[in-house]
Amino acid sequence: MTPRVRTVLVPGLGLDGRSSARLRRLLPADVVLLPGMGLSGPVPDVDGLADRLRGALGEGPVLLVGHSQSCQVVVAAAQRDTRVTALALLGPTTEPLLRRPRVLALRWLRTVLGEPPWRYPLVLAQWLRTGPRAMAALWRTASRDRIDRRLPGVGVPVTVVRGTLDRLCTAGWARTVACAAPDGSLVELPGAAHMTVQTHPAQVAAVVRSAAAHL
Repeated sequence: MTPRVRTVLVPGLGLDGRSSARLRRLLPADVVLLPGMGLSGPVPDVDGLADRLRGALGEGPVLLVGHSQSCQVVVAAAQRDTRVTALALLGPTTEPLLRRPRVLALRWLRTVLGEPPWRYPLVLAQWLRTGPRAMAALWRTASRDRIDRRLPGVGVPVTVVRGTLDRLCTAGWARTVACAAPDGSLVELPGAAHMTVQTHPAQVAAVVRSAAAHL
């Protein structure tokens, strides 16, 4: 009998389990918090974060779901762990252009304006828990990590999910990431911005279920 594939979620920059609460009502999943992603404290490099994630995975097989900057971490984990049988990357970062602070600030503002206002207090509460120091440290280490250069070494199916209003993960960058994977695909969610895990849980759940069904 083939073991059931477990879904494991890793929150994005500064976020914790609250960001995926609505999704997990529809899709059974575990959440792993890491430094800069729900936990304060020293932030290692991407490979160090991936090692911590691998240590928390438990038994496989596992479908790993990353959001925003945690996408770099789940990809790094998948490079070295046979328990990972598929990846779903929600709004993966970081497009090289966004390493420039001015460009990042403008894109972030445009993306925020595309999000529903009800989510602002929830996101702020999570940022306060993680803390600005850990968030800044994560950004410094993860923004330099080229996810598009890691993905050619990932041999499992990779589904990239992008909201059509997302300016932090542009259409061109999402295609670049999906094409970098040997078995990559792209799904766009109309009307969604960057926080698809929180604002469009039904659509994200459907994508993850579809990815699991094809394993």
